[in-house]
Amino acid sequence: MKKILKAITVILLLLIVAFFALKKADIPLQDLKTKYCNSESKFIQIDSMNVHYRIEGDGKPIVLIHGTGACLQSWDEWTDTLKKYYKVVRLDMPGFGLTGPRGDKDYSIKRYVSFLDEFLKAKGIDSFALAGNSLGGEIAWNYAAAFPGKVTHLILVDPGGFYLDKNEHPFSVFALAKHKWFAEIVGKLDTRILVKRTLNDVFYDDSKITPEKIDMYHDMSLRAGNRQAFTDRVQLIGKEKLADVSTIKSKTLLMWGKEDQLINISLAEHFKSIPGVENLIYEKVGHSPQEEIPQRSVQDAMNFIH
Repeated sequence: MKKILKAITVILLLLIVAFFALKKADIPLQDLKTKYCNSESKFIQIDSMNVHYRIEGDGKPIVLIHGTGACLQSWDEWTDTLKKYYKVVRLDMPGFGLTGPRGDKDYSIKRYVSFLDEFLKAKGIDSFALAGNSLGGEIAWNYAAAFPGKVTHLILVDPGGFYLDKNEHPFSVFALAKHKWFAEIVGKLDTRILVKRTLNDVFYDDSKITPEKIDMYHDMSLRAGNRQAFTDRVQLIGKEKLADVSTIKSKTLLMWGKEDQLINISLAEHFKSIPGVENLIYEKVGHSPQEEIPQRSVQDAMNFIH
């Protein structure tokens, strides 16, 4: 019995040492702004948050919404092309990027939809194309259902909203974040290992995962409050009442990477009830076609909008 207690004590001590070794402080917001803002970066007060956004180009507006743990930079390569022909609007959604957490910790899809509408009203944008990836796709199709007269074209890139828990990798950061014990400690841990692991799940072609991309996602996760916001959002996955996709009136394009390890391509079946939906399946592509095959996917998006 004494040997067992001693072994348990040693294990606990090792865990405590490991925890403190992996602890990581927040990166000061001003440091992140210095590194990741550019001449197009602006901020606006919405819901008591200083929301980071960029609007580039002229013409018909197209709004781009990023996914969980991501930021507006995930659309950089699409923006480089789109801004030659459109007014491109993108922002760091609450809980992510430079915008950071909500004071009320409400990361429900319903609240994201109302937040997005408040932002667009503030910028005087009332008719636009809307594209979203992952969580951004889930927000986008719920927005289109709620405001059918505003979204002329809807582009869903590996969208969230429907999930296969039984197929979820038990050690993915999304699976772990659903456990309260993990959520309690992740807000204090260095996320670099988790970021690398998640990007390996996101990309089919690992050569697209550059050191700069790892650094950006890692840095953004260390913005004060973002680690906690991530777990707060993930714990809502699969528990919300969502809109009926069949009520969507917008012309809709569904893009999906066939090798998506985070949202299985079989879930595309749920979007077949959108009237007239068009489908594009990308072979040997993962969860974020806008990052993995940006030139091909943005051209497909532009062909659809035209």
